[in-house]
Amino acid sequence: MGNCDSTSSFSDSDLKNRNQKINLQLEQDKRRDESVIKLLLLGTGESGKSTVLKQMKIIHDHGFTESEALQRKSMVYANVLQSMGAILSAMNDLKIYLDSKERETDARLILEVLSRKEETEPMSERMFEAVRNLWADTGVNKAFSRRTEYQLNDSAQYFLDSLDRIHEKNYLPSEQDILHTRVATMGVIEVSFQMKNREWRVFDVGGQRSQRKKWIHCFDDAKAVIFVCALSEYDQVLREDSTTNRMQESLQLFKQVCNNKFFVNTNMIAFLNKKDLFKEKIGSRSLKIAFPEYNGSETYEACSKFIEQKFHEANQVPNKIIYTHQTCATDTGQVQFVLDSVLDTILSNKLKGCGLY
Repeated sequence: MGNCDSTSSFSDSDLKNRNQKINLQLEQDKRRDESVIKLLLLGTGESGKSTVLKQMKIIHDHGFTESEALQRKSMVYANVLQSMGAILSAMNDLKIYLDSKERETDARLILEVLSRKEETEPMSERMFEAVRNLWADTGVNKAFSRRTEYQLNDSAQYFLDSLDRIHEKNYLPSEQDILHTRVATMGVIEVSFQMKNREWRVFDVGGQRSQRKKWIHCFDDAKAVIFVCALSEYDQVLREDSTTNRMQESLQLFKQVCNNKFFVNTNMIAFLNKKDLFKEKIGSRSLKIAFPEYNGSETYEACSKFIEQKFHEANQVPNKIIYTHQTCATDTGQVQFVLDSVLDTILSNKLKGCGLY
């Protein structure tokens, strides 16, 4: 018993070597962590931030494998049925009617599947026929033309116009299909990639109100925040609150994040997204819907510049720079151009020690 202490104890030399190894490991871990550039991707629900994250995977992380694409078939089927279901449900409120009793039978079939939460199942021949018939219906098209009056995914037309291709026997979702799929982000999704001898880690967090409280304090070491706002949603209200304008909600969230104590020294990059849809809409839907004080011309250039200025005005931190870019997140070429510029800026500022690191 008396020998136990002598056999289990360490000599001073052993302890010194052990401490040196621990300190060396800690130093290596610190250097590795310092070489990682963390970006936080924020925005309200349906702004397109998850599409930006998918683009990062396509551009910098070898895209989607065949297996990953196959896994997204159920999302495509769900988006097709959810889009048609949203149009059919809106027709009741809009007092718009289907062309015939046959189309009413088609509509019941789709609404029943949605009510049973079976929209992610493979679509039968009969289901495709029902959706195809309804998409050709005069009443459905009339309701679709009034889509700003109710909640409808931006990708609805993309998928409904692609029914024949989606129905093919060996259908495999394309990159564009994957970019257009809409699934609410719950929790945190991460994409990592290597660029210019650095590891980049990008975190996409849920944009719905119920999700935001979970993340705000978790990313105070982010080198930059990429905030995504949908330009085209200036005339729409939130899914979770039919009294709140989406553009105003986005600006309010940007203001909260930009001036939050965790991000005071973190530069902000605003992606003013869905510029293609905004350009289509602005001629017929006044910007005054979101900004009653607006007195400029109803042109894309004037209205987008006004919104851009609103984001700059939201910043209350002296000497803080807000970078803004107008984007179309489903356009890989355009997003690559913007992302390369943004990532170069972040890396340059990091190396110079100018606020992003």
